[in-house]
Amino acid sequence: MLEQLNLGLSPTVLILRYSAIALLVLAAILSFYGVASAPTRVASRLGLRGLKRQRVLANNELWASVEPLVRWLGVRLSGIPTEEQRAKLDAQIGLAGDYMGLTADEYLALTVLSFLGGLGVGIVAGWLFGLGVIAAFAGALLGGALPYMQISGTAQERMKSVSRGLPYVIDLMALSMGAGLDFPGAVRQVVEKSSNPDDALVEEFTLILQTLSLGRTRKEALLEFSRRAPVEASIEFVNSLIQAEERGNPVAEVLAIQAAVSRTRRSVRAEEQAAKAGVQMVGPLMLVFFTIMGLLLGPAMLNMNKGM
Repeated sequence: MLEQLNLGLSPTVLILRYSAIALLVLAAILSFYGVASAPTRVASRLGLRGLKRQRVLANNELWASVEPLVRWLGVRLSGIPTEEQRAKLDAQIGLAGDYMGLTADEYLALTVLSFLGGLGVGIVAGWLFGLGVIAAFAGALLGGALPYMQISGTAQERMKSVSRGLPYVIDLMALSMGAGLDFPGAVRQVVEKSSNPDDALVEEFTLILQTLSLGRTRKEALLEFSRRAPVEASIEFVNSLIQAEERGNPVAEVLAIQAAVSRTRRSVRAEEQAAKAGVQMVGPLMLVFFTIMGLLLGPAMLNMNKGM
């Protein structure tokens, strides 16, 4: 095979080719040695993120088979990112609802593994379809970006879910507190009455309950919620509750007002989206119109040309 590939090549080209291959192999060996010998950080307890990981491992066999490798590589890569970079990665994972229970180091490890997997697929595709280096480069680029795209997409869907469901949750809390329950009891009603434990709001309100049970203040728990779900509805909800607590206003009345404002804002947003949808449909409808006109007038014009 190698003799057929090298047939017709000059000695200089062969020397350059084998030198490039040797350098690539040496670079791979040095990279592996650098990762294996890099200093690691002390492992920290995962807490709620660990519970999320347990649920994912129990329901996803593919991730259960890959997770040990990701965890090992994450430990080896833990000395590479700075604390600021690690904080940004943690914030991104938090916005996605502690995606698969990953830590920042494991997120980096998953990106590296995805990059290598995409590179391998690109090399195979380039060899099969004759695309060469372009396929390998495209595969590596797509593979490296895939974890970021997945986590970012999950975070966006989560923010939409929080924005849609928060008015109903505020209504339920207002009714519960109006019936005599305190704030933790109203939050517990939201968690217990939900039919979907994996819903974004249920997870966040479960986190609020657990934060309160650890002895932290209501303000700290609410600020943590607004940090993990930084949408307009949640920020206004948190600010109104904090101001009510600081000024001594009844929380039930504040929740009722907040629920009415949230419903009004949601109706306005729905009307705006409906109006935008009408404008956006003009282009496709015009294309359909011209297509139908072409189908109707095309044969007639052809018959006229034949008659002339």
